[in-house]
Amino acid sequence: MADPLADAAPSCYWLSQDGAPPALDPLAGPLRTDLAVIGAGYSGLWTALLAKERDPARDVVVLEAGTAGWAASGRNGGFVSASLTHGYENGLRHFPSSLPLLEELGRSNLSDIASAIVRYDIDCAWELTGELVVATAPWQLASLSSADGFLDREAVQAEVRSPRFLGGVWDRTGCAMVDPARLVWGLRRACLSLGVRIFENTPVLGISSSRGGLRLDTPRGEVTARHVALATGAHGKLLQRLQHYVVPVYDYALMTEPLTAAQLASIGWANRQGLGDAANQFHYFRRTTDDRILWGGYDAVYYRGGRISPARDQREETFQRLARHFAATFPQLDGIRFTHKWGGVIDVCSRFSPFYGIAYGGRLAYAAGYTGLGVGASRFGANVMLDLLTGQPTDLTRLEMVRRKPVPFPPEPVRNGVIQLTRWSIARADRDNGRRNLWLRTLDRLGVGFDS
Repeated sequence: MADPLADAAPSCYWLSQDGAPPALDPLAGPLRTDLAVIGAGYSGLWTALLAKERDPARDVVVLEAGTAGWAASGRNGGFVSASLTHGYENGLRHFPSSLPLLEELGRSNLSDIASAIVRYDIDCAWELTGELVVATAPWQLASLSSADGFLDREAVQAEVRSPRFLGGVWDRTGCAMVDPARLVWGLRRACLSLGVRIFENTPVLGISSSRGGLRLDTPRGEVTARHVALATGAHGKLLQRLQHYVVPVYDYALMTEPLTAAQLASIGWANRQGLGDAANQFHYFRRTTDDRILWGGYDAVYYRGGRISPARDQREETFQRLARHFAATFPQLDGIRFTHKWGGVIDVCSRFSPFYGIAYGGRLAYAAGYTGLGVGASRFGANVMLDLLTGQPTDLTRLEMVRRKPVPFPPEPVRNGVIQLTRWSIARADRDNGRRNLWLRTLDRLGVGFDS
C-alpha cells in the first residue's frame, strides 16, 4: 500500500500559499509611541486595529519577531468560534453566573469580526457554516443527545458520510470557517491603512520601566511607549509571571490533495461545516475553498521544560497516526494523498480559556491562554487589553473571566509529570467508555483540564 504521506511537504499549507505579503523592514533606531504592541498574530493585530479605530490620532507600533502570522495565527484549522470560554460546558464549569453574558459577548464578537472583514475588504474565505460535533463512540452520544441541534445517526450521515459517525450536534451560527493566513495578511494590511507602523523581524529582547513609559529593547533600536500590549501567546517569555499559567503544547495537522467530484460525492459534506469529534482526544477537520480536507488534532504534545523548537513542528509519529485515523473515518477516500504536514504551539492554560492582566503599574496589558480557540476570541481579548490600559473600570474589565486567573501549573519537573499523567488518563477514558479515573475527577474538582 502506498504511503499517503510520501509526498507531503513539511510545511504549513496556509502559509505556503501564493499571496503572502513581502516582509516589512525591521526597526532601525529609537522611536517613541503611544502604544507598542508586541506580536503580530491575531491578538496583536486586532489590538492595533481596534486602538486606531477607537482613537485615529493614537500612534501605534507593532513589533513582530518574525513575520505576521508565522506562528499559531497562520497554522491553525481556521475555526472562528463565537465561544470565549472554549465551549459551553467549559464555560459553565468556570463561569456559571456570567456565562449567559459571555455567550452574548461571544456572538457579538463573531459578528464584529465578520463586519470588519467586509469593512476592510479582507479576502479570507469567510464562511459562516457552523460546526458539527460528531459522536464516534456510544458513550459520547449521552452528552450530545440533549443539546439543541442534535442529529441522530441518519441525520448526521445525511450531512457527512462516515461509518464512525453515530450522531452529532450542529451549531449552525456559532462558528465560521476562514483561511487563517489570509485573515492575518488582511488584518496586517488594514492596520497599515490606518497608519499603524509595523516592524517585522524585530524581536523584543526585554522590557523595562523608563521615564514616561516602558522601554522595549530590540536588536537594532529601542522603543519608548506610554503603554504596551503583550500579545505573544506561547512564545512570550518577556513577562515572568505568565510562565506560571501558560504551557506551550504542540498541535499537528495534515492537508489532503484536492478531492475529485466523485470523492466529494462519496462523503457529502455539502454544507461545508467545520467538524470535530466528541472524544477527549479529538480531531478537527474542515473543507477548504479548493476542496481539500484539513485533518488535525488528537495528539497534544508537551515537551518537558516547555521547550519550543522549529524542529518540533514535524513529528512523524503523529502524522502517521493522523493518517491512519483519517483512513478509518473516510474509508471511501482510500488512496487519497496528503500534500502538507505541519505543527506548531498553542498557549494552553489550565482553564482552557484566555486570561488577562496588567503589569508595570498598569502600563502593560496582556492576554494569553487561548488554548486553540484564539482565532475568534483574540479580538475580544484585544478589547479587554485596551480597556485595561485605560486604568478605568469598564464592563469588560469587571467580568469575572477578566478579574480571575486560572489555576497555575506546578514548576518542572512536576509540571511534566502532571501533564503526561493527564494525557495518559484522558486516552484511557476514551478507551473506557468515557469513564474518568480518580486523577481526572480530582482535576475536575480543582477546575483544571487538559485535552487534545
